Amino acid sequence: MPPTETDAHQWTAEAFERLVFEGKPKVAVFDCDGTLWSGDAGYGFMAWSLEQGLVSRSTNDWVDSRYRDYLAGNVSEAAMCGEMVQMYAGLRDSELQAAAARYVSEFVRERVFAEMAALVEKMRQAGIEIWAVSSTNRWVVAEGLRDFGITEEHILAAEVRVKDGIITSEIVDVPTDEAKAAALKRVGLPAPDAVFGNSIHDLAMLKMARCPFPVNPSPALLVATAKRGWGYFRPRVAEGVEAAVGGE
Repeated sequence: MPPTETDAHQWTAEAFERLVFEGKPKVAVFDCDGTLWSGDAGYGFMAWSLEQGLVSRSTNDWVDSRYRDYLAGNVSEAAMCGEMVQMYAGLRDSELQAAAARYVSEFVRERVFAEMAALVEKMRQAGIEIWAVSSTNRWVVAEGLRDFGITEEHILAAEVRVKDGIITSEIVDVPTDEAKAAALKRVGLPAPDAVFGNSIHDLAMLKMARCPFPVNPSPALLVATAKRGWGYFRPRVAEGVEAAVGGE
């Protein structure tokens, strides 16, 4: 019989941290949504920004229709993630940075997995080079990672080009699935020592790693984890915060 979700081995917090440091990583790569914090901040920010009136009514209706098509399987992951950044074309970059800061403060910071934040801090203190790769927009990811001490130079996220302070619709990158692995290769990381991810869309970069670490895995990634004989870690969710499995 093929492996199922129940065939994968779950690590304790102590075993997980021990395995990370036993691998003596020099470079580590983290996904963000669902890995460092609970839920999908990309979708959350999109929905919140529509409610806040950051974009026009016509854009609102178009994005809503496209997202319904995405959920129905008629729009690809890469296309949807790209359009969720392109929808802000014409706005000022500074305006989106301010909006992202507000959104993260109100909705993301409370969802950070304390065990993952502590791990990243220990890795930084040990001199390990930390990178983050996400298909969520760069404004939210950069703001969400500020408390983790991960610099913008080490963030690979969905983004469009900004010209003279104005957001354009020209895609710079949408790191998801194989594009996450491709993004890492472009910055000179074809085989990171350790990679942490929660979604099947992280599988390509997990397979690149000398030591792959599925964290809070989605059902599809859990099956892939069992198939490859990997273990996984499921961090605790803060009291009062709804558990969520998702994110890229």
